[in-house]
Amino acid sequence: MLGVGIVGAGMVADVNWRALRDLDDLVSIVGVHNRSSERLKKFCSERSLEPFEDLDDLLGHPDVDVILVLTPPNARREIVRKATEEGKHILLEKPIERDLDAATDLVETAEKAGVTLGVIFQHRFREASEELRRQIQAGRLGKLVCAMVEVPWWRPQSYYDEPGRGTYERDGGGVLINQAIHTLDLMLSYTGPVSEVSALSATTTLHDMEAEDFVSAGIRFASGAVGSVVATTAAYPGGSESITLQFENASLKLQSGTLTTSWQNGEVETFGETATTGGGADPMAFPHDWHSSAQRDFFVAVGAGRQPTVDGAEALKVHRLIDAMTRSSSEGRTIILEDTNLEQG
Repeated sequence: MLGVGIVGAGMVADVNWRALRDLDDLVSIVGVHNRSSERLKKFCSERSLEPFEDLDDLLGHPDVDVILVLTPPNARREIVRKATEEGKHILLEKPIERDLDAATDLVETAEKAGVTLGVIFQHRFREASEELRRQIQAGRLGKLVCAMVEVPWWRPQSYYDEPGRGTYERDGGGVLINQAIHTLDLMLSYTGPVSEVSALSATTTLHDMEAEDFVSAGIRFASGAVGSVVATTAAYPGGSESITLQFENASLKLQSGTLTTSWQNGEVETFGETATTGGGADPMAFPHDWHSSAQRDFFVAVGAGRQPTVDGAEALKVHRLIDAMTRSSSEGRTIILEDTNLEQG
């Protein structure tokens, strides 16, 4: 049984708490820390959890094996440093940090300390997502030709009125690193690395915010396939994100928890059940089961002494893509990357 200390009691804390409750065969919650004493007490009293006013007391607690970090990205550096010094394993809500350099630094800090670092990309663990992976691995689809990603989400202005939200200082950006990151990570897990990207980002007149709420990009993959990405939080009333993969023998569309496989011989197969994904005004309108599956993968890996499905190195892949898309837009040029998703000089 692993002891878990939770750091952060904000918007994503409840779904993570509900997910942890499903894993009582693996973990127990030792306690919770939050910078706001008032929010901490309210969160803990409503869930019968132990509040820790002092972060160091939670990090140094002998019953804590894993620190679950649910803070905004800009608050993580010191938490991760202290956790590694205490020899605690670390599970982060996405993103790792605000930009590629900071994210890389956190991953390297954990690696040097010899602790396991995982990142929650719960969309990978939806049943339809796993079925798509099985179909690719089965080898019947042929070569990947193109990939199309759409994230037509909506966030009202009130969402961005929270201090720091949608800023580079706290969040590291807008729709790319906060919303589309899930779908981009999932896409990369199917397509493999990107070799070239050309992007345009903008802030629409629908939002008063510092960072982008709209991105459009053209992509070339290392495999030779091509692709497109359109992501926004300015598409009222908000819809479900989707990934469409065109192979030589079939087209597969993953959307709203369902997978549709359209074979070139006319046969159509469907898998999964429709589920909300938080694409509308309520960002938390999705089930906690996906978080439970992502957490279970991490905790089982820690117990077995191996790396989880999404460790730090794996999570950095989508950070590199987002960095390339951001630079492509700001510099007005195509960014060329190597097969490892690292830029060529």
